[in-house]
Order: sequence, then C-alpha cells, then structure tokens
Amino acid sequence: MNINLHIERLVLDGVDIRPNQRHVLRAAVESELARLMDRGGVAGDITGGGAVPSIAGPSIQLQRENAPGELGRQIAGSVYGGIGK
Repeated sequence: MNINLHIERLVLDGVDIRPNQRHVLRAAVESELARLMDRGGVAGDITGGGAVPSIAGPSIQLQRENAPGELGRQIAGSVYGGIGK
C-alpha cells in the first residue's frame, strides 16, 4: 500500500528555530513520520483519502534548547498520534 501525506502548514508557536536549522527540523519530521507510518499504518477512517483540515495529537514537552532533529522526531510522533492506528 502506498500512502501519500501532504502537510500544507505546520505551525510552531513559541518555538525558536534558527532559519538555517529549519531544513533539519523538516527532514526529521519527514523521516520519522515516514518510519512510523511504514511500521504502524494509518487509522482506518483516513485510509480512503481526502483532506483533513486539522488533527489533534498528543502534546510534546519542549526543552529550553531543543535540537531541531529531536524536536522534529517529537513533532512527527505527535502528528502520528493523530493519524496512526
């Protein structure tokens, strides 16, 4: 089964990521979310396709100095918590 996921916008209020680190954050979100979806699939109600205006996932705990890669993995886990099985 192929799964195509398009995230139009990811809003991170109150998170200070330097512009030169945004690509690290993006890559970490993409790779971790792909890994989680490959391993666990997605919820049955979204397997048929369609647009979802928003999802609610579990909260993440921000540290004072979150590394962009770790923050990206946490974000992916939260997103997956809203769409996974």
